[in-house]
Amino acid sequence: MDLVVEYVNALFTIFLVIMLIRILLSWVPSRPTGRVTSALWAFFHESTEWYLRPFRRIIPPLGMFDLSPIVALIVLYVANAVVVRLLEAL
Repeated sequence: MDLVVEYVNALFTIFLVIMLIRILLSWVPSRPTGRVTSALWAFFHESTEWYLRPFRRIIPPLGMFDLSPIVALIVLYVANAVVVRLLEAL
């Protein structure tokens, strides 16, 4: 069972890192035009947009600041802790 807990924790950690990269990429003013950089940009946006979309519906932007990714990271971190503890209890 420890292997399952480590695997689930690793998946959450990978997604957390992808979310952090997405947040950093939001500071880039426009989509990159290079082939590799454009593909990386698209990967990070497409792999996180499904998760961020519900938070954006609930939390409107405050001027030019979008706080929904911060709330999404907190929820993801809490979900990670809850799921790992539930798996450890089994």
